[in-house]
Order: sequence, then C-alpha cells, then structure tokens
Amino acid sequence: MSNKKHAIVNVRLLDPATDTDTVGGVLIEAGKILDWGEHIKADEMPEGCEIEDGGGHCLIPGLVDAHAYLCEPGKEHRETMQTAGLAAAAGGITTINAFPATEPVIDDPSLVEMVRRRAAVSCPVNIAITGALTKGLQGLEMAELGLLSEAGVVAFSDGQYAINDINLMRRALAYSTMFEKPIIVHAEEPYLAGSGMMTGGRTATFMGLKSIPAAAEAILVERDIRLVAMTGARWHAAHLSTADALNSIRRAKDQQINVTAGTAPHYHALNDLEVGEYRTFARVSPPLRTEEDRMAVVAAIADGTIDVISSQHLPQSADSKRLPFAQAKPGVIGLETMLPVSLRLYHNEQIGLLSLLRSMTVAPAKLLGLDAGSLAPGKSADICLFDLNKPWKVDGSNLLSKSKNTAFDGHLLQGRVLKTWVQGNPVFEYKD
Repeated sequence: MSNKKHAIVNVRLLDPATDTDTVGGVLIEAGKILDWGEHIKADEMPEGCEIEDGGGHCLIPGLVDAHAYLCEPGKEHRETMQTAGLAAAAGGITTINAFPATEPVIDDPSLVEMVRRRAAVSCPVNIAITGALTKGLQGLEMAELGLLSEAGVVAFSDGQYAINDINLMRRALAYSTMFEKPIIVHAEEPYLAGSGMMTGGRTATFMGLKSIPAAAEAILVERDIRLVAMTGARWHAAHLSTADALNSIRRAKDQQINVTAGTAPHYHALNDLEVGEYRTFARVSPPLRTEEDRMAVVAAIADGTIDVISSQHLPQSADSKRLPFAQAKPGVIGLETMLPVSLRLYHNEQIGLLSLLRSMTVAPAKLLGLDAGSLAPGKSADICLFDLNKPWKVDGSNLLSKSKNTAFDGHLLQGRVLKTWVQGNPVFEYKD
C-alpha cells in the first residue's frame, strides 16, 4: 500500500450516507480517504500528489453485497474466493457478506477463522462472514451463536433454508439479542413450498410445473414478525419477492418492529415469463414471480420498504443446470450485474440515483455493522467509478465468476463499472 497521496478528480461524487450529489474529487492517503468534496481539484492538490482524472463519471463508496455464496471451502468447482472477488470488483463491490453454506458449514469458530485467513490471501475485496443459525444448517439445533459472534461473524442465517420449528426460531431470536447481530432468513414456508419450482399462477399451470404459492412467503414473514415483536431481536428477510410479504413488512415498520427487508436484482428486473422454454438459468429460490409482484418489489424499493439490494450470488455448475427444469438446481450468479441491472430502476425513472445506491452501500453496511458504505474522511478508500450511461450486452461466458449461470445472459444493460479500489489500491479496471 502506497503512502503517497492520490487524488481522483473530475468526478460526480455520489455519497448516499450524506445525500451528496456534486462534482469534485477524492483525496486518498495510506489506503484511507483523507478528504473529498467539490474543492478536490487537480490544480489545488499538494506537490507530489498523483492525479487521476475520472472523466466526469460517477464515483461512489464501494458496494456492500449483503448476501452471496462463495462456495469455498468445499465447493470450489463452482466458485472460489479469488474468482468471486474478481467478479465482485468488476461489479463495483468492495465487501461481500459470505453465507455459511460451505462444506463444512460455517457453524464453528475455527471455520470462521479459516475462511478469514483464506480470504486475506486470495480475495481482492473485503469479506464479511455470516455464521450458521443452526448446526449443519439442519434446522434442528441452534449453533453456538455466542462463540460465532466472538469469532467475528456479522449475522446468523441458515441461508436458503427456512427454520420450520417455530420454537427453535423463537429461542434463536431471543438469544441473538445478546449479540446485537441480525438473523437473516429465507422467507418461505417449507411445507407450502414443498417440491415446487416456480411461482403459482397461469405460467406454471401452462408449463405443467409444480408451483410455490406466493402465500408461502407472506406466511413465514408474518410468523417471524410476531416472534420479533415478542423478542426484540433484529430480523432481516433476505430476498422478498411478493406484494403480500412486502405489505407485511410495511405494517411491521409502521409499528416500529425491528425488521428490515432485502431483495435481489432478478426480483425487480424479471418475472416468471423469463422461464420461457424451461430456461434453468431462470430457476431461483424464491422463484421469479408474476409481473404484479415484480412491480410491487420495484415500488417497495422506491418507498424504502426494501432496505437492501444484494446479489443473492449462488454459483451452480454447468452440469447442475443442464438438466430438465424440475431437476436443475436453483440459483444465479449476480456479482458483476447487481449494479448495472439495478440502474434500470434509475434509467426508467422509478427511483432516484442516491436512493438506489443507498440500498447497496450504507444500508447493507448498517445492517451488518460494517464500517463501510460512505466517503467520510478516515474511512477505508473502498470506492468505485462507473459510467452511468455506457450500454453493454451481458455475455455469460465473459463474466469473471467461475460458474456462468446468469439470468441476464443476452440482456442489454446501461451503466458499467470502470474502476474499483480497495484500501486505495486498484483491484479492477475496465478495458474496452
């Protein structure tokens, strides 16, 4: 890390933490932001300062991805910390929250330390770690939340698995209040979801596929809201996709119950018609919903009901997707496309730019208790420069993730990351 001063000038500064949208620059020294604002200009920098012209493009705090599966250890054929880190950097993400569905499961403090050490060696971006809520993600016995907390996890979750045992969930929520860390849930009532593979409705009926009713999401959300009201715990629904569940979140927030909500780009950008001719790259969990539900997700992002947009990055091998739709594994990659896909909401005039960026910077940082997501002096110089209007076409084969299961293959996007810095060091630069 160089101690030499480095200024990035002639940029549109966007800092959602302070509602700032102005033209200026950022001054970096020893990996930290020394100063920023309108007064950071090339002709006013101290002698010996390295000057980099941002070409008038947008400079923002590095994105914080609150929900991603990195697959290491144990599933390195799908993704590694190195390939995930490279993909994240290309998407403007400087911090990834890694979920515990690895082999072995991250339900023990020694595994937290192992993942942290591996990441420090191989991953070019910052890694936060979510610990398992139950041992082995089995939903039967609570994991050692206290020891995991001491080891440095930022949250607890069973990832893709809902906790079916309501008493276990109540105890976990109550116990988690001792550590002031959120429990992140997959909101889907498991018995209603059953072996379904796409959302209930006309499309599922036409295609002859087993369906998951939208009510499965709302029922589990309603159940957990009442448990949160009982316990005072912090609770976050990771990827909501239905109007009914979002209405439940609105009511809970109105009652000042300690809940937050997230979604992923595929839920605000795609609907169940994307399954088309049984496209397995469009099989996700929860499933893509109807157009009415998709629009409800967009409205919830715009009005703040949804706090966080995360990638829900879940790499799957080619073999697990080259199967009949009913047998293919759910999940898509999303690190490189999270920002540009979400920028559709801004370009379509559905949400302001600062509000949109807040859901991917300071809001997830606050959720996870991370010192990230803003341009404040003294913060780590984790920043991203992007061209707001640059058009490009997604080609899954060119994405940097080890797996290529993107739901957006062939889609035209507007907005591209040009350069990403972590602790003041460039970790990605776009080459046209």
